[in-house]
Amino acid sequence: MRNPIIVALDVPTADRALELATQLAPVVGAVKVGKELFTSAGPEIVRRLRATGAAVFLDLKFHDIPNTVARAVEAAVRLDVQMLTVHTTGGLVMLQAAEQAAQTEARRLGRTPLLVLGVTVLTSLDDAALAELGVNGTAAEQVARLGRLAAKAGLRGLVCSPLEISLLRAALPAEMQLVTPGIRPPGAGQDDQRRTLTPCEALAAGANWLVIGRPICAVPDPRAAAEQILAGLEAPR
Repeated sequence: MRNPIIVALDVPTADRALELATQLAPVVGAVKVGKELFTSAGPEIVRRLRATGAAVFLDLKFHDIPNTVARAVEAAVRLDVQMLTVHTTGGLVMLQAAEQAAQTEARRLGRTPLLVLGVTVLTSLDDAALAELGVNGTAAEQVARLGRLAAKAGLRGLVCSPLEISLLRAALPAEMQLVTPGIRPPGAGQDDQRRTLTPCEALAAGANWLVIGRPICAVPDPRAAAEQILAGLEAPR
C-alpha cells in the first residue's frame, strides 16, 4: 500500500521542521508546509526538505486574480513541490489558470506536473459558520458545489473534510485525488477541527491522502505515533 500519510509540519522554525522530517521521512508519504512555517523559513525550507527526499505539499491556499495565482503556481513548480492548494472560491477562471500553469511549467522543466488541490470548505467551518458568511445550505452542499466547479476547471484533486469524501466520490470522476485533513486517530482530541474521522474510516470512505498534524507532531515520540497510525492502516480489516 502506498503510504497515504501527509504529516503537517505546523511548526514555527526550520530547525524543528527538519528535525521532524528526518524522524518521519521513512514512515510517512509526504510532509506539508503551511503558512506558519513558510512565512518563518521561506522557500529555502522547501528546498531543504526536498533535499532529504521528502515529497512536499505546499499548503498556502492561493486565492487571487487568475494571473497572480498562475505565476505563484509556476514558482511552486520551479521550487519542486509535489502538491499545492488553491481556494476553489477563487472561481472557474482562476482554477483553470492554476492547472494550466502547473502543466505548462512542468513540461518546460521536464517534470511531472504537481497536483493542484482545490480547497472546498475548511474543516474548522460548520453549517452555522457558513451561514454567518452568507452561504446558503449545508457544508456538504457547499463542498459538492465547489467540487463540481473544480472538476469543471480540470483540477485533479481536492481538499475536503473526511465527512464529505463519500459525497464527492459519488459526484466526481473516480480519478479525482481526495486529500483529507481533520484526521484524528482513535482517542485523540478534535482540537479546532469540527468534521473529523479516524484514518481507517477516511480511507474506507475513499480518501487518497490523510493530513495528520498534532496527533503526530505534538506528542513525545512523533515517529512512534506515525508508525502506530500506519500499522493500523496496513492491518487486515
